[in-house]
Amino acid sequence: MALKSLSRRGMANTKVAQALDVTEGTVRYHLKRESEGKVDGRSKQRPLAADFHEEIEAWLQAQEDEGVNLAELHEWLREERRYPGSLRSLQRYFGKHFPQPRRRARRRVETPPGAQAQADWAVFRDVPVAGRRRDLYAFHLLLSFSRYEVVVFSEGKNQLCWHEVHNQALRRLDGGAGRDPGRQREDGCLPRRRRLGRDQPSLPPLRRDGALSRRSLPAGKVERRIREQRLKADPAKRHWNRLEELQEWTDERMLASAKRRICPATGDPVIEAFLREREHLGPLGPLPEPFDLVVTRRVARDCMVRFEGRSYSVPFQLIGKQVEVRGCAAKVQFLSGAALLATHPRNTRRRILIDPLHFEGEATDEVLPPPPLGRMGRKLEELRNMPPQQRPLGGGHHQF
Repeated sequence: MALKSLSRRGMANTKVAQALDVTEGTVRYHLKRESEGKVDGRSKQRPLAADFHEEIEAWLQAQEDEGVNLAELHEWLREERRYPGSLRSLQRYFGKHFPQPRRRARRRVETPPGAQAQADWAVFRDVPVAGRRRDLYAFHLLLSFSRYEVVVFSEGKNQLCWHEVHNQALRRLDGGAGRDPGRQREDGCLPRRRRLGRDQPSLPPLRRDGALSRRSLPAGKVERRIREQRLKADPAKRHWNRLEELQEWTDERMLASAKRRICPATGDPVIEAFLREREHLGPLGPLPEPFDLVVTRRVARDCMVRFEGRSYSVPFQLIGKQVEVRGCAAKVQFLSGAALLATHPRNTRRRILIDPLHFEGEATDEVLPPPPLGRMGRKLEELRNMPPQQRPLGGGHHQF
């Protein structure tokens, strides 16, 4: 076939012979046979599958409307009828002697407002954030009726991050599709990295409608939007000082896109269709902060609490007391009962995280506030908050 194709393109016989590593006589022989209309004698042989024609027909009748899988048919013939041929020989025979199965048409149905949302993930490699490159995951949640979309960036794709991005996306929609706030169709397998905390509060039901159905269709609307965003708004093309800056930029782009795009179901801008659809969304209620680790720690005299190899400051009034520490997707929370006492970012490169406000405030019956900062302490605090390009070359020690 390669020889005939090259010859039809006008390549000389010598060049064809060199390209295929054969003799020029072989090239002339095959071209002569083609010009004389001769066929390969093997094509006149009786196919092996012809002796199993009745068995193939019986197998097809047993399948009814389940569809035809020739690999399964070939395996059945080999095991049950000792068919000696290859899968390829069966495919050639089937294509010549059996009609193509009828194709079933699909019914196009537009979902009503507030009935469904589609979700999927996109991965962006080597995005520069805070001076270093990292892989980021973009969670897309798109309302099926209005096509209004929100995108939430995350540094992970585990079970904890899965709950966190859902919470953030639902807050941006100010409601949830279907009777349950978390009702949606979602693609992809989301592995669980660690067991969620035993005291984890109940989360809104986040189901993957249709994901368990063998015949379910992919979430095509959200997949198209992901492809468009990757081409038009790749975050790896610029540097971000922090992940929150990237999220703010993404929210602005999603809003501008909703004002520009047209909703196919209504013919109006997507933002107008969304405002009408939002009336049909289910109420959210309070969304708890998901966490995968909870421990109890005692506050040290320096107002610090140890957790995951790091030290975090808490209000000085708590020294000597037990606090509950929760490891959330992007933050660490410190609680006493139901009261949230302090919050710090989680899994940072820093090992000591201090909030100066935790050392301020009124004394209690049991704890006195730490002494106020002196002149040197205040100057060090000013230098710490000063941008590096504005700091004195000598570190400021000559001013004390």
